[in-house]
Amino acid sequence: MALWFHDAIYDVTRSDNEERSANWAKSELLSNGVSEQAAERVYSLVLMTRHSALPVSKDEKVLVDIDLSILGSKEDRFQEYERQIRAEYSFVPGFLFKRKRKAILKAFLERAAIYSTDHFVRLWEQRARTNLQRATDKNAA
Repeated sequence: MALWFHDAIYDVTRSDNEERSANWAKSELLSNGVSEQAAERVYSLVLMTRHSALPVSKDEKVLVDIDLSILGSKEDRFQEYERQIRAEYSFVPGFLFKRKRKAILKAFLERAAIYSTDHFVRLWEQRARTNLQRATDKNAA
């Protein structure tokens, strides 16, 4: 359920999408008979997709790795993703977008590992680092 709800509310002009999605998930689950404990777990997992803390539990690690899987995609797909992100934020002036985007990407590069599970590290860690470095260099204006 956390995967399904993690981007259920997505408004590029707001900074509370994950919190709003987590609240909606919890509310929907509770209103449909899911236990408080399970609803709270989904709520917490959705909040992990803010990427403000490193995942700790196995469920957190898998969820966050899936959320970040685009970073390890093939170069052409990653470049398409970057163009899509820029289009979503077309209202942001270029100089500001580049500065903010670079900071976001650099934060992932500064981690000891981008991914938390052995599976994702093995499959996509190096390609994600290459993609992120290329995009960071591009946004270095």
